[in-house]
Amino acid sequence: MGSHGFDQHDHTACRIGGLSEAESRCAQAGLQLTPVRRRVLEILYEQHKALGAYDILERLRQEGLGSQPPVAYRALDFLVTHGFAHRIERLNAFVACHHPAESHAPVFLICRGCSTVVEGVAEIPAGNLGRVAQETGFLIERTVTEAEGLCPTCQSGDSA
Repeated sequence: MGSHGFDQHDHTACRIGGLSEAESRCAQAGLQLTPVRRRVLEILYEQHKALGAYDILERLRQEGLGSQPPVAYRALDFLVTHGFAHRIERLNAFVACHHPAESHAPVFLICRGCSTVVEGVAEIPAGNLGRVAQETGFLIERTVTEAEGLCPTCQSGDSA
């Protein structure tokens, strides 16, 4: 699944591809992609913006899928644990993983103007962090890189 960057596109392909990958991986691993987990992942794929747990919970409540915070938090925990979603630390929010078939170190570009979040993939072993870890004998198990700035549309002042 390729990166769309900040370009405008139909999120349907993102949703269909991401859900298909999640269903396949869950079937292979014997994991249950319950209706609530599946719906939370669909909600995250609907746009490239990070959503807070309570935003997701409100959608679930409106759709009759649960109204208590543990419903959303359990689904999000499952999705993050199994690599179908990521937590954006800076925003205390979540996004769908756009590289679910790959083991990767995500890099997030967060537009402070329109709140769009784009996921890229970092090559930690080839970079400075990987070099420092190797020199010190440190084993990196997980990294998250987040950068905040302005997307091309917000830089040009064309945002709606």
